[in-house]
Amino acid sequence: MALTTANTAIVLDSTSDFPDAQERYANMRVVPLYVLFGEESYRDHVDITAEVFYERLASEAALPTTAQPTPQDFLTAYEELAGYERIWSLQLTSKLSGTFQSASLAASELALESGGDRVRVVDTETASLACAMLALAIQRRLERGTTDEEIEALVERFKATCGVVFSVATLAYLQKGGRIGRAQAMAGTLLNVKPILSIADGVIAPVTKVRGRQKVLEEFAKMFTESTEDVPGLRVGIAHANAPEWVDVLTDLVVRARPQAEVELVRSLGAVVGTHAGPGAVGFFWFQDDS
Repeated sequence: MALTTANTAIVLDSTSDFPDAQERYANMRVVPLYVLFGEESYRDHVDITAEVFYERLASEAALPTTAQPTPQDFLTAYEELAGYERIWSLQLTSKLSGTFQSASLAASELALESGGDRVRVVDTETASLACAMLALAIQRRLERGTTDEEIEALVERFKATCGVVFSVATLAYLQKGGRIGRAQAMAGTLLNVKPILSIADGVIAPVTKVRGRQKVLEEFAKMFTESTEDVPGLRVGIAHANAPEWVDVLTDLVVRARPQAEVELVRSLGAVVGTHAGPGAVGFFWFQDDS
């Protein structure tokens, strides 16, 4: 089957931090996760913007919670795309969320209702703008014509080679979310320790710890240059949690280190990712794609 933008759709979840995907591409949809302040539930990037979320987060005593989309949420999106013969559904790593499971259940339900395997659900084994960058890589192939086999090969190469590195401004939110202990968070805050983190095999993996923002930037630059070459097709994403000052800093890093690279996405981390990372967090993503 020849796949094009006319017959193939792409579905993301809102942790891709690509809320304008549908506005930019008619064949894309984004299924939101939920963020809950007590009994109040909001759809990520739909009912609550990143800006409003961080304003509210600063005034809340308790950390909000998050919830995955339901299978019905995905089924509704798939049914809305009934005019497309194929749907590639790209989800947040299954090791951090049940979102992939919800998408898979919806795809199975659709197959029972209409037959066939129209929906291909992918556990991207990553998060945030990395998922959006994979969607854009698939979209480029759809625009020139592609196949399921080529997309499958792209997905596997993306999982193996996509670079993801991020850091947080404060350890308080990791502590509130139960990911580190209170003593560790307090000590890190007093010493201005910044963890450098990545995603490996679908889970958050510590890389190192540094002290101060400048050391974070130096570590980002080291990882970026060690795993890339200055050739056309190198694509970069920058995401931040209410910390726009990082955008120019990281863009300058890319221009200096890899002048042939393209910064293709700059976005704010939404409410769901922001709940766990906290304000001031920054993510840096890259992928070599010549298509």
